[in-house]
Amino acid sequence: MTTEATPPSTAASPSARQVWTRTRGIALALVVLIAAAVAIATIRSDARHGTLDPRSADRQGSRAVAELLADRGVDTTVVTTLDEARAAADADTTLLVAAPDLLTPGQQRALRTATTGAAGRTVLVAPGSPSVERLAPGVTADPANSLDSTLSPDCALPAARRAGTAETGGMRYTTTHLDADECYPSDRLATLLRIPETGGDGTGDTVVIGAPDILFNDRLDEQGNASLALQLLGSRPHLVWYLPTLSDTATAGQDDQRGFFDLLPSGWLWGTLQLFIAAAVAALWRARRLGPLVPERLPVAIRASETVEGRARLYRKANARDRAATALRSTTRIRLAPLVGVPLTQAHTPEALLPALSAHLHRHGDGQTLHTLLFGPPPGDDAALVSLADQLDALEREVRRP
Repeated sequence: MTTEATPPSTAASPSARQVWTRTRGIALALVVLIAAAVAIATIRSDARHGTLDPRSADRQGSRAVAELLADRGVDTTVVTTLDEARAAADADTTLLVAAPDLLTPGQQRALRTATTGAAGRTVLVAPGSPSVERLAPGVTADPANSLDSTLSPDCALPAARRAGTAETGGMRYTTTHLDADECYPSDRLATLLRIPETGGDGTGDTVVIGAPDILFNDRLDEQGNASLALQLLGSRPHLVWYLPTLSDTATAGQDDQRGFFDLLPSGWLWGTLQLFIAAAVAALWRARRLGPLVPERLPVAIRASETVEGRARLYRKANARDRAATALRSTTRIRLAPLVGVPLTQAHTPEALLPALSAHLHRHGDGQTLHTLLFGPPPGDDAALVSLADQLDALEREVRRP
């Protein structure tokens, strides 16, 4: 049996261009997702940096109001732990809680206990429900926020009447305290409450404000924001500015311990769920079909070369070198059997085909080679499969040669 030079491979692995064409959509989607995530994180981190911090000159910082208070003789002290805030509560101090909702229920109750009877002023900035119910019992937050940000005082509180219109629109509150001042109403619900302290000398009070806008650097010069902020925070010679943090675990009981998933915003959880659903849909879309291929009549005639090429691509995509080799060997045996005088019914029987084939080739000692070529194991890689096809083609040409 003679062998010919192996021609260039016709079933080569996918080129770099083909790989890029198939994967560029997924790569582009990943790049867009990463870019969007970075942009959102940057915007959110920039927006939250220095928010309501009296040391910050950012747009949403509160350095301007702190300096104005200093000109009026009010000193401002920033604290970040509950213990510092509780120790500062006294009759000469205004305690401002910048983010009440960051406190755990246990911390909120402890802060309320410390301020009750201290005869000072406590200012709560936009507390939600149920935070406001613990820090200011008898006050309830309405689920719907105010549609208007700029409101008129419409109450008898002197500080509100002197300030006039201010940007307090945000959270809205109702109270059971009959002696409370309910100011800046939106649809008859107050966005600013002043609740006098019951008992003691009656000089202490709690102020609940529905929005932090009057304290922001970029909003202080609008409407009566500056006047209202200075009057609410400047009634005592000392102002303690409490910036709660998630790292403060003071007085946190067993029920207040937060796990990792408790600290994640609900939007991230929903986003993760949507990603899982999208991944499942993509997996179903790209999954291989179950069961064997079903033959069907084609509406038009397809050239044999296109059919062979299409089937070869399917074999390559499925990495089915064994089936491809079996098809090549079977077809070759069917074509060789009539040429060497073997019935088609015995074309796949080595005992009948191989001796006749050896005699036709006038060769001796090639039985094992022919057996390996026509009935051997499947090739181990694509190169071996191409070599097998070339050898089968060469064998058939030699048999057909006169």
